[in-house]
Amino acid sequence: VAQWVSATWLSVELTDIIASLVGLGVAVLFLRFWQPQGGADALATLHADRDAELAAMTDKERAALPQLHDSKGAAKLDGGRIFMALFPYLLVIAVFAVTKLTPAISAWLASTDIKIPWPGLNGHIITAAGTPSTSTIYNFQWLSSPGTSLLISMFIVAAVYKVSAKDVFGELGATVVKLRFSILTVASVLALAYVMNFSGQTITIGTWIAGAGAAFAFLSPVLGWIGTAVTGSDTSANALFATLQQTAAQNIGINEHLLVAANTSGGVVGKMISPQNLAIAATAVGLVGKESDIFRRSIPWSLGLLAALCLLVGLHSTPVLAWMMPTFG
Repeated sequence: VAQWVSATWLSVELTDIIASLVGLGVAVLFLRFWQPQGGADALATLHADRDAELAAMTDKERAALPQLHDSKGAAKLDGGRIFMALFPYLLVIAVFAVTKLTPAISAWLASTDIKIPWPGLNGHIITAAGTPSTSTIYNFQWLSSPGTSLLISMFIVAAVYKVSAKDVFGELGATVVKLRFSILTVASVLALAYVMNFSGQTITIGTWIAGAGAAFAFLSPVLGWIGTAVTGSDTSANALFATLQQTAAQNIGINEHLLVAANTSGGVVGKMISPQNLAIAATAVGLVGKESDIFRRSIPWSLGLLAALCLLVGLHSTPVLAWMMPTFG
């Protein structure tokens, strides 16, 4: 519900952030009335594991750790600590609200975009309708891009948290190094998607797949699932297959918005088994080397959700649930 409200009336870029914060709030409210069993034992186990990790470290390694909080005092949370923990997310929402939802500011930021006609391509590629393609003009959004808003938020958070410039740029550099292969993968897939779209390969494949008829609607989420599972990026899967899904839908006579959404939703389900995401998750929770175990636990859920999604999309393409589809003017 929160995702739908955000995507429909607020900001597409904030969809997941707003939904996550609403989900967190609902969970906190729910835990006011219900507590799971074994919570104290689980907390004690986490503290014991943390103490064991610290004991195994050298004095130099322990000194290098950030002294941000006492793990055993983590249960003693006051309003100030909770606010500071949520501050980065609230700030991102505020920054995007100002830059995206304020017409005057949004228009001014868009006016700073630099449009670069790509040499050798601009004016030489036509669309299926026979008109020159506008995709050959690169739009350099150095101020209006969501990435710029995130960078601004990063520097504000660093100032509020009193993090030195050296540490900020050090972490920024370390993050780029850590994600270098992911960045290369996404960039390569996007380049491939442009080549496939410009050359007509995507439309050709979509027309061929349309031969499956209405049955393709049941299988359309699988494309997004495979694309994200392989590349680790829902963006890459959408770049590769969104036009294909749209073309297939138009040839079959199915709502094209449904199949494009199915591609994105399938990618979300496939993200939990992507090797890149498994590595990130394992590193985040201190389970480096246990990626295969996480995969074995995740794959049944991923396949189960994919099957449910395929059934749901298939039913939406038929009169059974077609009445639920929104109309787009």
